[in-house]
Amino acid sequence: MIGRRAILGAAAALGLVAGVGCGESGPTGGPNAAGSGSNGASGKGDGPWLVGAYFSLSGAQTQFGQDSKKGIDLAVEQINADGGGPKGRAMKVLFEDDKSNPQEVTNKVTQLIDRDKVVALLGEVSSALSTNGGLVANKKKIPMVSPSSTNEKVTEIGPFVFRVCFVDGFQGQMAAEFAVKTLGKKKLGMLVASDDLYSSGLAAEFKKAAVALGAEVTLEKTFLKTETNFTTFLNEMKTADPEVIYAPLYYNQMVPLARQAKAVGIEGSKFVGGDGWDSDDLLKDAGEELEGAFFTNHYAPDVPWPNSKKFLETYKKKYAGAVPNGLAAMGYDAALVLADAMKRSKDGTSQGIRDALAETKDFQGATGSITINAKRDAEKPVVIVQIKGKQYTYHSMVGPGADKAGAAPAPEGSAAPAAGSADAAASSAPSASAAPAASAAPAASAAPK
Repeated sequence: MIGRRAILGAAAALGLVAGVGCGESGPTGGPNAAGSGSNGASGKGDGPWLVGAYFSLSGAQTQFGQDSKKGIDLAVEQINADGGGPKGRAMKVLFEDDKSNPQEVTNKVTQLIDRDKVVALLGEVSSALSTNGGLVANKKKIPMVSPSSTNEKVTEIGPFVFRVCFVDGFQGQMAAEFAVKTLGKKKLGMLVASDDLYSSGLAAEFKKAAVALGAEVTLEKTFLKTETNFTTFLNEMKTADPEVIYAPLYYNQMVPLARQAKAVGIEGSKFVGGDGWDSDDLLKDAGEELEGAFFTNHYAPDVPWPNSKKFLETYKKKYAGAVPNGLAAMGYDAALVLADAMKRSKDGTSQGIRDALAETKDFQGATGSITINAKRDAEKPVVIVQIKGKQYTYHSMVGPGADKAGAAPAPEGSAAPAAGSADAAASSAPSASAAPAASAAPAASAAPK
């Protein structure tokens, strides 16, 4: 895979980075082009759709942001192919680097909406960062689609916040069922970053589901998300000797933990994690230490889904043979789902796009069949990934849409990666009735619980 630093050079070579701290995907032109035919938040005009994107293009979660950006860039290239785009207008994505900083998220999202007049937003990966961005987006009534933020509180903010990933409650439940029912383990340990929404949320759901299945959590150790020395916790874990250690952490914390686990004599195959593991850096820096480990995810390069195979092919072609991870696939799907909603929107306004997003049903993406439910969360399968030979390999999939994702090939002209435009994508995603319109959503001023 391309390393996290290489993407900046690749993006610059493709002319996708413009200005300081802000990149663009799509047609060239300044971000303040509303006076020259750009749509702005009203959706009116004949210029491109302006979409804001805020990600960690630097900072602690750099790879998350850069991998998501690669997937979005590929999707936009396909959406705009041959002069296409939603309703015949190209999609133009303005990227802002939030530097993995919550305050920067607030500033950047505000700028994208007030200064650049974007009609919709894509971002973030981290649930904590998406929460900050979602508060601004919802207040200003601009629809936001998070590719990969799984904490339930993100979409609880209000009716303008969506995601194309499953939520922690479901992911944690599936991880527990896999550990207890599939692996047959009943004695469990847990390592949790207590001050991180993602880690603590997954851990709580995993524990609840595991106990309900008859398992016992014999040792649970908590620490801060900035912790780097885990030796004391790991020695205690070794003494407790659980059969499985659940560690729902981000990759940048899992790397030192895995290395220290090996140093104290804990085998990598004991670990089960969440989608926060999905990173080139984890494989490169701790792939050997985590040989045989499992984690729940949205995607694996060798999943058997027809759309995923097409996505893999086009991604490798665009990025010099690099293999995409789940973050890239989720970024790709988020952009396609947004473009599909733009095409289906009645008037092209932010409100119209929001309403169309809420009606998304059985959209066939790279990460499976996506249906947006009444909570604006995606109902979709969970992929179980195993680390083998410093590679992410597909093990199995469970959950809503698993049969659809792995069964029949994508319809002709569908939202599969081979499709040349958002129009083709939209034609295969039928208008939905599964999700209610805006009237059934919580009040726009609702804050996270």
